[in-house]
Parts: sequence; structure tokens; C-alpha cells
Amino acid sequence: MKSILGSFIISLGIALASPAHASTSERAVSAVLETIGSMTGASAPASAPLKGEIEIGFSPEGSGLELVLKTIQSARTTIDVMAYSFTSAEVTSALRAALKRGVTVRVVVDQNQNFKGDSRLAAAALSTLQLAGAQVRTISVYPSAHDKLILVDGKHSQTGSFNYSKAAATRNSENVLVIWNNAEVAKIYAAHFMRNWKQAQAYTGR
Repeated sequence: MKSILGSFIISLGIALASPAHASTSERAVSAVLETIGSMTGASAPASAPLKGEIEIGFSPEGSGLELVLKTIQSARTTIDVMAYSFTSAEVTSALRAALKRGVTVRVVVDQNQNFKGDSRLAAAALSTLQLAGAQVRTISVYPSAHDKLILVDGKHSQTGSFNYSKAAATRNSENVLVIWNNAEVAKIYAAHFMRNWKQAQAYTGR
């Protein structure tokens, strides 16, 4: 891998050093970058139209958790959750209430973060949701599945630094961002969710 990348870098340097062949240089640069991207799994950043409404909350002031719960409570059909740490009783309760309303709930959480050491809180939260009808999976294919994301009804996206935990709500400095009524943004996040969902394993209880 290093030797191949080294060859690319040398080729790139030669191309850039040839002003008489500017168009050839541009094509060479493009080819090198595309090849490196395919080798590293990199993809171009996604973009979406600016529309809808943005709402922001923070912790430990309290508006962060309030906004997370508001997002869940707005759901009418679907909720998809990606979580690094998942131990919050409030978030679990809100998702359970959504399930009772007939909302389809899927949750994928980081395996190592939630089940290393004392895993009682995570196990209680995830088992509660599973028993209530949620589809729950854990993911371990990455060193850290550090996503914090809630997608609602294919059009609302909640993200930010906020873990779904008591510490995030009451002790840590955290931020929560919700993009309301932007299906294009939600579609981009949904593709990311599905990648991890397919790589995850069904939660079997603890």
C-alpha cells in the first residue's frame, strides 16, 4: 500500500512540474486522487439544499436533552438511531413511547462502548427497547462507531456530540443539532445508517 501510494505521489509531482502540459497534469492529478480514494474507501462529501428549520441545544444546560426528546416525540412512522453510548433512561422512555404509538424503531450501537466493563445500564436500555418491539443491533467492525444520530420519518435529522447518556445530559459540554423538514439531508444520513445497520449484529440481550 505504501509503495503504491509512493508511486502515485511521484507521478503527481512530475505532472505538477510540467507547466507545458497543464491539461495532462490536471488529468493525472484527478486520476491519482480517484485511485487513492478508491483504495482508502474515501468518498466525496455529500451536499443537500438549504431548507427546513435548524434547532440547536446544549448540555449541561438542559436544552440538549430537551431537543433530543422533542425529535423522538415528533415521530409518526419511523425512527432510526445510531449511538456510541446508549444508557439514557429518558431517551429509552421516549423511544418506548414511540413504539407504543406504532412507530418503527431501529437502533444500532457501538458494541465495545456499551458492553465493556459494567454494561448493566446499556443492557437494561437496549433490552427494554427490544422487548417493546424495537429492532436492536450492535456494531463492532470499527474501532469506534462514534455516531450520534436520530432520523425521524425520513425528513428530520438530529446529530451533534450528544451521547444518549446521563453524563451527556447533566455533566458534559455537548451540542445537539436538529435539521427539521429536510428530506435530502435525512436521505444522506439514512444511507450512512444503512451501511452500519448491514454491518451490525442482532442484539441478543445480556
